[in-house]
Amino acid sequence: MTEEKPIDTRQLEDSAELSARLNSETAILAWSELVRHFARGVVIHVSLELDLVEAAACMARDDTQLLQTWLDGGILRRASDDDARDWSSREPEFWCVVTAPWVLVQEKRPDACETLARP
Repeated sequence: MTEEKPIDTRQLEDSAELSARLNSETAILAWSELVRHFARGVVIHVSLELDLVEAAACMARDDTQLLQTWLDGGILRRASDDDARDWSSREPEFWCVVTAPWVLVQEKRPDACETLARP
């Protein structure tokens, strides 16, 4: 039988506070506003299947095991030149959050109303 570790409630509070702070620091930016960060090599692409704030909190906590899992799965990765070419041609908007030195970006999903309104 394995011994269970007691839950550290302070750590849970810190995690919730961190997530709340990061959530309040998110912003929507156009690709043109992110180009200079891409040029510095600090843009991290977060797949739509991953929560942006959760990814940022994981980076802030330096949770290397979970980060490595996401990196290995390709759902978290440094933005590539191919990404930059695609984004330059389409000019999408991104949800962004900074976890220094990284800028985490996730392409903004079109609103349901926008999708329905398109011809």
